[in-house]
Formats: sequence, structure tokens, C-alpha cells
Amino acid sequence: MNKYFCPLLSVLKSRTVTALSRSHFTYYPDKSPKEATFTDNGSEKMNMVQAINNAMDLVLAQDSKALLFGEDVGFGGVFRCSVNLRDKYGKDRVFNTPLCEQGIAGFAIGVANVGSTAIAEIQFADYIFPAFDQIVNEAAKCRYRSGGLFDCGSLTFRVPCGAVGHGALYHSQSPEAYFAHTPGLKVVVPRGPIKAKGLLLACIRDPNPCIVFEPKTLYRAAVEEVPTGDYVSELGKAEVLHKGKDITLIGWGTQVHVLLEVAEIAKKELQLNCEVIDLVSILPWDRDTIYKSVKKTGRVIIAHEAPLTQGFGAELAASIQENCFLHLEAPVKRVTGWDTPFPHVFEPFYLPDKYRCLSAIKELANY
Repeated sequence: MNKYFCPLLSVLKSRTVTALSRSHFTYYPDKSPKEATFTDNGSEKMNMVQAINNAMDLVLAQDSKALLFGEDVGFGGVFRCSVNLRDKYGKDRVFNTPLCEQGIAGFAIGVANVGSTAIAEIQFADYIFPAFDQIVNEAAKCRYRSGGLFDCGSLTFRVPCGAVGHGALYHSQSPEAYFAHTPGLKVVVPRGPIKAKGLLLACIRDPNPCIVFEPKTLYRAAVEEVPTGDYVSELGKAEVLHKGKDITLIGWGTQVHVLLEVAEIAKKELQLNCEVIDLVSILPWDRDTIYKSVKKTGRVIIAHEAPLTQGFGAELAASIQENCFLHLEAPVKRVTGWDTPFPHVFEPFYLPDKYRCLSAIKELANY
């Protein structure tokens, strides 16, 4: 393995700087980048792959210390998110790594510690578990452990996640809840191209290590008019996408699109006005927006692809019960994946689709 990491170590040595010259000494939970004005008025139609590529292109152009690496990243990546970037910025800044997730994470922490901006791709979310120790025990604790002398805040993991139609048990998982238990990390899930670019840029510039879980089924699902200039989306801020007064529907990533469709069906067939919220940010998450909506509607459904037990919906449900109890007209309802390994041919029965979500709406409305 050493012979494979020699090029990586040479990059690390060439970019070594004095740690004390860095400004990221303190954990700033309330000072993540805010929504910024676009730097130009132009926009282009992009799918999520193109928006992510555009974001990384901007970072590599603006920040000479930025590095992009991962398995097959130099070739464009298995999903083509980094296509053409090695040709543009050189193989010393955009490069392939060995098939070793703990090595990718460890190297990312190292270069971030000595001043580089590290953008590390984990090829599939299912492969992140060998790197779990590096991320939760090293990256997340680096600043705290050193009393603010060292940090790896300029570190972002890009992680394709979720169902894709044929991924089965090793290419379809949604592990966001594992990392939401870890102080020191920030975790986000974009729902489309505009958010994907804005969240990725915000994470790269945030003074804390971040993980961007990218729902891979959305990579080419649709296009949006994405600003070509530099902008960030606020971390820790949910978005109300559809206002309503009867039931609050909360989701993130792919599930947001399911809930938007369900809200339209419920309005047409049941005359119910559902409020749809994209949680966007898993850690930290936007309590104010969620509580405000639940206190208005009195009923809430949380939907996510990950299994029911200890999914992040459990944290939301517990917090809502604790803070909105006197406003609830029905128990908090979760519609999720099942507590089984992710299936292959039975994937349609595993996912929380519009039919399961609509059934939950009817149940709450008639409670």
C-alpha cells in the first residue's frame, strides 16, 4: 500500500504550512456561511452532476491549495462529477487514490491539518464505513483534542448515497444518522442542482469538517437554472417548499420530491393543505423552522429512505414531541425504509413512496 500512497505523501509534503498560520482555531457552530448574493447574473441549465462539477471548478480556480481526490476521481469519477478537472488543474491537484477509504479519509485529514483545502470523494456511501473511525474519531475531534491549535476544518467529504434503482444492499444505503451523532461534523443532503452547488461551496468554506451526502438517483434526474457565479447555501437552515396548514411533511434529498408530489395528491383528493419542508441540513438541523410549522399544523410526517430504527427521523420525532407536545393533534408519524438490508428486486417495496406517504396522511387526518 505504501507505494500507492507515495504520490499522496509528496503532495502533502509540498503543501506543508505552519499550522499556527491558519485562522480556523475555534469551533463556530453559528457562523457557517450565509446565503450570498450571486457574483454575476448569469445562469445555465445544469443537472446535479454538472452543478457539483461547476462548484469544484470554482474552488480549484480560486484556491491554489485546493485538492480533489478519491477513487477514479482523476478519470471523472464513477458518476462523472469530476470530469475534465484533472486535465484543467493537473494531476497533482486532482488525482486518483487507492481503493482504501480509511486511507482517503486519513490523507484528507492530514492535508487539511497542514493548510490544504481537501475535497475527498467516497465513491458510494456504503463504502464510508471503513473510514468511520478516521472521520468521527479524528476529523470531528481534531480541534477539540488540540485545544484549538490544530484543525481540519478545510475538509469536505462528497458521498453519493441512497437508492438508485438497482444498487441492492451495498450501493443504496443512507447513513446520515450515523454521523449526526458526532459533535464537530456538519452533514447536509441536497435535493437538486442549485442546492448541490450552494451546499458544497458552503461546506468547503466552513471552518468544520463537513459531509455532503448526494442522492445519486438525482444526479441526472432533472435540470435547474443554476447560477454560474459563486454562491453558498446556508448550513443549518431548512426550506419550506410548499406552505400548508393541515399537516407538516418533512424530508431531505430524494424524499423531498416524493413529499411534494404527495402534497399535491392530498390537496386534490383529500382537500388537505400540507406544508412540505426540506430539512437540507442534518447536522445542525433547523429546529426553529420545524417547530414553527408543527405548532401551526399540529400533525407531522417524517419520511426518509434509511431504516426506521435510529434513523434521523427518530431524533426529529423526539425533539418535536418534547418541544411541541401541547400543539400536537396526533402522534408524530415516520414513513421510512424497513429494518432490513436494502433489497434488490424488492426495492419498490422498501422505499417510502407516495402511496405509503399518502396512507400516513390519511391516518393522521383521521386520528
